[in-house]
Amino acid sequence: MLSTILSRLGQGCIVVFFLITITFFLVRLMPGDPLTDEKVLEPHIIQKNREQFHLDKPVPAQYVLYLGDLAQGDLGYSMSKDGRPVIDIIRHAFPVSLVLGVAAIVIALGVGIPAGVISALKKNSMIDYGTMAAAMFGISIPSFVIGPLLAMGIASHSDALKVAGWGGPLDWVLPALTLGLGTAAYIARITRGGMLEVINQDYIRTAHAKGLAPARVVMHHALRGGIIPAIAYVGPAFAALVSGSFIVETIFQVPGLGQHFINATTARDYPILQGVVIFFGFIIVIANLAADIVLVMLNPRLRNA
Repeated sequence: MLSTILSRLGQGCIVVFFLITITFFLVRLMPGDPLTDEKVLEPHIIQKNREQFHLDKPVPAQYVLYLGDLAQGDLGYSMSKDGRPVIDIIRHAFPVSLVLGVAAIVIALGVGIPAGVISALKKNSMIDYGTMAAAMFGISIPSFVIGPLLAMGIASHSDALKVAGWGGPLDWVLPALTLGLGTAAYIARITRGGMLEVINQDYIRTAHAKGLAPARVVMHHALRGGIIPAIAYVGPAFAALVSGSFIVETIFQVPGLGQHFINATTARDYPILQGVVIFFGFIIVIANLAADIVLVMLNPRLRNA
């Protein structure tokens, strides 16, 4: 198991390195100058700012200097937010995105796994057809459509739920539902497939032949193997929910990293764009590693893979 973890860590480090490199050069292909567009500044001030952000140097030299700063844990300083450290922006905004992602994955698991299990146990019944039709419906509708529909259909008829803002737990409900329902649909379909594969195995039939209660067979025997495909999906899904909530954060005016990323794109703020992408890349690597560890714990055959 240790060798598996070390191997995944090594692969993750390579992925993050390439992500850093690709992001660094891509943001510099954006049209315009981040220090002069839509700004009236004296030439000597512009030159000073270019020196501060190393923009007066060739791009390869900027890249080497940036890698040196990253090695010291320095993500740089914002070009559009009065030189605020990028790490401070992430430290302040990421907890909001994290809470939203955790709430969304809880909803996705709480809805998707039971729906998939029930659908598998009721195979080819109206319950199965209805559940899978609902799942397909959830997969097909994007979050930027679900969000406004929930805002109009639920928040407009409830004083407790707000369409915009971020305060108490009630304010988490609509954004988390918007993010979580699509993922729940995927998890339901994956769980159904995993359960159908497991419940036809010999050891499940043996458990039934021994007279064990159906609920016990499902909970103690079938479920452990049946949810393995869903667990493999949860790691990347959680990372995607945390890092891909930009549209939802914009719809519900959630003060997470999504708004900073969008504003940085408009302002061509290289340090923020690079810092957010690298940080989310690191989160995705960690989430995938955690999912791999859980899979190895659930399936001992993977320990020597």
